[in-house]
Amino acid sequence: MTTTYRLESQPWMLAEETQRVIEALSPQGQDVRFVGGCVRDAMLGREIKDIDIATPDHPETVIKLLKSCKIKPIPTGLDHGTITAVCNHQVFEITTLRLDVETDGRHATVTYTDNWEEDAARRDLTMNALSCRLDGTVFDPFGGVEDLREHRVRFVGDAETRIEEDALRLLRFFRFQAWYGTDVFDQEGVSAAKAKAHMLKGLSAERIHSELMKLLSAPNPLPVLRTMQENQIFSSFLPEVRSVDCLAAFISLEGRRDPLVRLIALLEGGKANEKVSIPDRLRFSTAEKQHFLSLTKPEYEIDSSTEEMLFKEALYRIGAGLVSDLLRLQMARDGVNFSDENACSRAKTIEEWRPVFFPLQGRDLIQSGIEPGPKMGRLLKATENWWIEQSFKPDQEQCLDYALKI
Repeated sequence: MTTTYRLESQPWMLAEETQRVIEALSPQGQDVRFVGGCVRDAMLGREIKDIDIATPDHPETVIKLLKSCKIKPIPTGLDHGTITAVCNHQVFEITTLRLDVETDGRHATVTYTDNWEEDAARRDLTMNALSCRLDGTVFDPFGGVEDLREHRVRFVGDAETRIEEDALRLLRFFRFQAWYGTDVFDQEGVSAAKAKAHMLKGLSAERIHSELMKLLSAPNPLPVLRTMQENQIFSSFLPEVRSVDCLAAFISLEGRRDPLVRLIALLEGGKANEKVSIPDRLRFSTAEKQHFLSLTKPEYEIDSSTEEMLFKEALYRIGAGLVSDLLRLQMARDGVNFSDENACSRAKTIEEWRPVFFPLQGRDLIQSGIEPGPKMGRLLKATENWWIEQSFKPDQEQCLDYALKI
């Protein structure tokens, strides 16, 4: 039986763009509702990122209705009944109520319905099965509001069935636990995840990568990661994970939350050659791959005992952010914290560091009669090394004098 609640009007609900889209979709009084994350997060008073809408009308009708009100429709997911609407640069995802008639753990064949409870029953978690009208009436067919209040992450209906329909729900269960739950888990969900973990092998690397990064971005993912490791969830997609102890130490030291750096800490304990394949295996972007390699195969070996001048050279050449990550990762490996005098000193050096720029350029040497070419390049490099040894203090004139002397 569906329970109803009242949600106070939200700024995003009252926005002109939202009002226009809802009016466009309901010219004959259609029951159009907000669904998914915007309802869930609004009930918790959290920031709303995306606005998703559901309607009983079929996609073709949705397109016509939007066009008739001069709102741009984009057929982003017609196979699953999804249309993206753009109104004054605000994006809305509109999906027709539907049923999954056939699933294989990765994809679903859908048919449309006008029954809201049938649509809600195909969703993954109770907190994601909520829907809300523009007037603030919230419909809760599976106890999602109470689960939200109790920080309980629970599948809709039978947990194993939900995972069998789409194996990604297994990772979503743990991701939502990290963001919305506590260190108390729904045991039916954990047992189902353990029993169906092998299905993760059939998922695309892109989907796994996205969920993993979102999970590692949570304020404190440690209880979830420990539970995943204890229940052999990682074995199907990231067998390099041996323990979460290094990550626990790193999180206590980290200066900023970066899921990729946290992943490096999570992989600690695995063999070095095992990590090499991870960026390609999980389809990292080029930037992510470069960042991953800069942490696993660093240009400078940084720890709390690194000599100060070499430490400053690393700050100059690779940047304070990377040096900070490398320092904290090594401290986590070594079991060192900021009560250690050297570690505290190095952290202070990073905090006080301001970027400096080598004042001598090739054109300065050319103006002094040096021919362009390899010799000039070597001269610049030698002068830059000397400038670094002098603690970055010599100005352009002093650097030029040094270069001309050698």
